[in-house]
Amino acid sequence: MHRIDPKVPRDEQFSAIADMQREGLIQHVGLSEVTVEEIEAASRHFEVATVQNLYNLVNRRSEDVLEHCEKRKIGFIPWYPLAAGSLSKTGGVLESLVRKLSTTPSQLALAWVLKRSPVTLPIPGTSRVKHLEENTGAARVELSDEDFLTLDAMGREEWNGTQRKEAARQ
Repeated sequence: MHRIDPKVPRDEQFSAIADMQREGLIQHVGLSEVTVEEIEAASRHFEVATVQNLYNLVNRRSEDVLEHCEKRKIGFIPWYPLAAGSLSKTGGVLESLVRKLSTTPSQLALAWVLKRSPVTLPIPGTSRVKHLEENTGAARVELSDEDFLTLDAMGREEWNGTQRKEAARQ
């Protein structure tokens, strides 16, 4: 279910999906861009196999959803997992880790997502073989716990800064 349609009561949507599942039209159900409360509501109709939400090193909006998925053993598919925001700018704070690990900022961001949770199944978009090779190379990046925590803190700091700027605009 790509998005919950705001024009139709969600329980009607969930019920229709459950009916399709019972009829054998679909086997597993995944949700996209949902909250913990919406996952729980959907779970009253069917087993949620996966959740796909925006999530990356510098966008932690779905942190609570990921934690919920971990507890429930639901696959979590972060979209746009390569984002590193201003951390990846030349001369930025990622540069020393990039050099230390002989990697790229994108690989570092993806390696962080991969290490973040055992239920995470990132889907980095790619349109060129070069990007595909770079993305798959992220699986070979071995982040130490210290490097992971450093990246986590930097990403969280950037996310908090983004949140403060958005709050100030409102």
